[in-house]
Amino acid sequence: MKVLVTGAAGFIGGQLCHALWKRGDTVVGIDNFSYGNLDNLRFEDHDFGPDVLRMDIRDREKLPELFEKERFDVVYNIAGIAPLPDCQSDPVEAVSVNTLGLVNLLELCRRHGVKHLVQASTNAMYENETEFPTVEDKFNAPTLIYPSTKYCAEQFCRSFAETYNMNVTCLRFANVYGPHIDCLRKQPPFVGYMIRELYYGRVPEFHSDGNQRRDYIYVDDLIDLALRVTGRPGFDAVNVSSNQSYSVRELYATASRLMGKDIPAKYCETSHYWAKYPELYGGAYGIRPEILDHEVNKFSLCDNTHAKQLYGWTPQVSIEEGLARVIEAECAMLAARDAAGAQA
Repeated sequence: MKVLVTGAAGFIGGQLCHALWKRGDTVVGIDNFSYGNLDNLRFEDHDFGPDVLRMDIRDREKLPELFEKERFDVVYNIAGIAPLPDCQSDPVEAVSVNTLGLVNLLELCRRHGVKHLVQASTNAMYENETEFPTVEDKFNAPTLIYPSTKYCAEQFCRSFAETYNMNVTCLRFANVYGPHIDCLRKQPPFVGYMIRELYYGRVPEFHSDGNQRRDYIYVDDLIDLALRVTGRPGFDAVNVSSNQSYSVRELYATASRLMGKDIPAKYCETSHYWAKYPELYGGAYGIRPEILDHEVNKFSLCDNTHAKQLYGWTPQVSIEEGLARVIEAECAMLAARDAAGAQA
């Protein structure tokens, strides 16, 4: 098959390109490199960096030309603005990329007869749910900008699937972790952040009391499901989750043990999470403190029965094994980076 992967230089996009290439597919990757990194495209058996096209999913000139030239069978839309604070700080850009960019791809898939589009969605859209584990077809609509952009994107996916008889699948990722996780950005994912701080022997600053629990999924398990879903017709939304939750304290204790570190973490007020984004508090209407508190302390646990029953998928990587793999990869990356003279 010929496959397009958007957001190819991201943590998940790069791993997906590698898996598709190993399967024997012809892979074309695009990325505008606003968040992507060439390091995510380098593997022991192949470097995708030279082949990834610098292109934005909103491009209405070059992207149609690419679709016309390549005649893709499948499109994986992994591109997007994922950091929640970034979306909250610039909602116009978040909607433009996460929602309108997806609609641009849907229309191109419609015009060029792409057999299946797979959309990277999120379990963050369950932020207002109170019954757990959460299921795909029953939940309260989200409030914050990031999950709202993905929620709206899913509505367009359903619209195109039902209106034009297209095949579209939305994968609602739980908290994804694995090698290449971004531990260097302004607001890193929790797993990447704690490994980085432990590596450098620094005291990590976590938010609230550390007892908040989330559902995590290892990247290889996510990609396994992503490769399975393209044979199903029509529209579908699927939780990509372990159906297990782990607290900040539990994960930190496991990572500390695996890395041989004994550094007590500092637990900060929930508002500290947003301290790097003062623009959220400016203007006539600042963000409500209870919204911030809810985001930091929310619980997530996603039912994965649908994925198991319909696609024969079961997560294979335990949290202990997954963390060990991430620690090995991230420590090697940080060591190489330091050897090259960069600063964390």
